[in-house]
Amino acid sequence: MKLVIFGNNYQDANLQAILSLVERLRERGVEVTLERDFNDYLTAQTGAELRLPTVHCGDRVDADVALSLGGDGTFLTTVMWVVEQDIPIMGINMGHLGYLAAYSLDEAQQAVDDLLAGNYTIERRSMLRARCEGVEIEHPLALNDIAILRQDTSSMIEMETTLQGKPLTTYKGDGLVVCTPTGSTAYNLSAGGPILEPTTRCMVLSPLSPHSLTMRPLVVPDESVITIVTNTRADNYRLSVDGEGITCPAGTCVTIDRAPLTVQVIQRVDNNFARTLRHKLHWGS
Repeated sequence: MKLVIFGNNYQDANLQAILSLVERLRERGVEVTLERDFNDYLTAQTGAELRLPTVHCGDRVDADVALSLGGDGTFLTTVMWVVEQDIPIMGINMGHLGYLAAYSLDEAQQAVDDLLAGNYTIERRSMLRARCEGVEIEHPLALNDIAILRQDTSSMIEMETTLQGKPLTTYKGDGLVVCTPTGSTAYNLSAGGPILEPTTRCMVLSPLSPHSLTMRPLVVPDESVITIVTNTRADNYRLSVDGEGITCPAGTCVTIDRAPLTVQVIQRVDNNFARTLRHKLHWGS
């Protein structure tokens, strides 16, 4: 098996656990490749000579599985780099919530055993795609969400929104979040939007601090095409694609639709949505 590992540079408390995990994989005959910046970080912090092949973010990856070591941000970065190659992703959480990860750091040994035994399932997760007229978006696909946000002003922004080419409404407020079912527990949840089962075929529009009591989150089919023209007193507004910000000129149109690609997310065989809600969102606690 060929495995590529992505991580972040905030792992000082977990360095020995990471080195042990890498060594365990190598002992089991796994061909391990490290993302180059993560490799440099581990080498600088531990002095260990890992002597493993590395790959730079953006380069084509030769791997059967991608392993994300970190929180949800690291998982989203991993998605960004491997989704076009349709490589399954396994997450081991080393962050705070780690909603997207199937395993915790304490379960790293089990994660290795399950991976090598094929003792896991794969969920196909939908993504969104953003396009903004006159603006090049380097990474236009989002597993979690795409958000329109105000910039350089404390005044509310106005977002003229159409759904399937028909006028929907003009949202007035701090912004608008459009999310996938996977992203329903991220920014959307903070905005008061609904929690969706991750494999449902839909998307959610959730206004941020709307200037109207009647503006509520809206669930639409995931084949919908949404267009948003944003007007603001400032010259620009912010477009966020899975947390990566892009500056767009006021008055430009953003189109959001379902992406042509999906993400393969590795799950434990005993995984179920209700268990995730109880254990990660602490339902009933």
